[in-house]
Amino acid sequence: MKTSFNLTAAACILAFGAPAFAQQGETVKIAWLDPLSGLMAAVGTNQLKTFQFLAEEFNKKNAAGVKFEIIGIDNKLSPQETTAALRSAMDQGARYVVQGNGSGPALAIMDALEKHNARNPGKEVVYINYAAVDPDLTNSKCSYWHFRLDADTSMKMEALTTYMKDQPDIKKVYLINQNYSHGQQVSKFAKENLARKRPDVQIVGDDLHPLAQVRDFAPYIAKIKQSGADTVITGNWGSDLALLIKAGNDAGLNVKYYTYYAVTSGTPTAMGAASDGKVYQVGYSHYNAEGPIKPLTEAYKKKFNDDMYTTVIYTAFSMLNEAFVKTKSTDPVKVAAAMEGMKFKSFNGDVEMRKADHQLQQGLWITRWEKASAKYPYSPENTGYTLAPVKYYEPYVASTPTSCQMKRPS
Repeated sequence: MKTSFNLTAAACILAFGAPAFAQQGETVKIAWLDPLSGLMAAVGTNQLKTFQFLAEEFNKKNAAGVKFEIIGIDNKLSPQETTAALRSAMDQGARYVVQGNGSGPALAIMDALEKHNARNPGKEVVYINYAAVDPDLTNSKCSYWHFRLDADTSMKMEALTTYMKDQPDIKKVYLINQNYSHGQQVSKFAKENLARKRPDVQIVGDDLHPLAQVRDFAPYIAKIKQSGADTVITGNWGSDLALLIKAGNDAGLNVKYYTYYAVTSGTPTAMGAASDGKVYQVGYSHYNAEGPIKPLTEAYKKKFNDDMYTTVIYTAFSMLNEAFVKTKSTDPVKVAAAMEGMKFKSFNGDVEMRKADHQLQQGLWITRWEKASAKYPYSPENTGYTLAPVKYYEPYVASTPTSCQMKRPS
């Protein structure tokens, strides 16, 4: 009788048995593929720690009842290494992959998953992009399996130049960027937007330099000085921004920098007191943000003596958790379908994963480097300074149209 009952129960479980994934109590493996070596290792290390830290926080309590596990793999900021890392991640059972540093590695993941998912039904993998911002990734090269959480290069430039057009002190602009898709796009959109919004502004220089290879920016600073520029626009990040600003301060260059990534490791220290009031950043949040992210950034600082600056990682867990609850599953096929067009609440308010191209729509902040105060007390890298908010733009201001022709699985 007992054996018969067990067989019958097993048959029922197989027949009605729930989804491909049990969900409650299930471990969801997320593979993180970004640099842990080379000049950008500090940025990658910080972001991996942020993923691990927030995974622990979401594991304490999430509506889906799942446990997140982060598998960190060094991709050396190389598309080829990224493809190998992706294979290793899938071999370890990861069905979700996250990456953010460099659009070359991002495209390598997208290409590999298009092929893998088409050839391996039932073993699909979803890619969540938290920082690779080349607009082509959600336009001409868009993929159903790719979801971007950061605002793309064109969106950020739309917000940045909307602010800059009202600054009468901006007359001569120098562009300096990393020589890959993102840097090239920063240059392109800066010229287009300024021509439209401030046709009186002169572009007095436009340099592209190798990504994560320049150790001395003094020659570039000399060119900027010679040009007579009063403003620099740069999409540089990591060591390429920290060393650029440090070289400028060392040479006494008196310009204002309009940046995308002044928060990244090493840059606050490079700015210091010399950059007071001279560096601006466009981004989806800021150091002194209120709401659910505030106690987490404080706890992260206390635990690591480091700064949690890629806070959109919180959005990644929020979006996945919402989709798991909605589908009652962690099956990437069901989850991808649920994330399309999803409106949900993240740490920075109400956001929407636009269905047409899988580009998150969210508000953007302009912040300025200045001495920390009672109103804005958070001090990155213990500098005594902060990026204080000076302007907020609703999602529609920076939202840009898409040319994506999404090919969805049948």
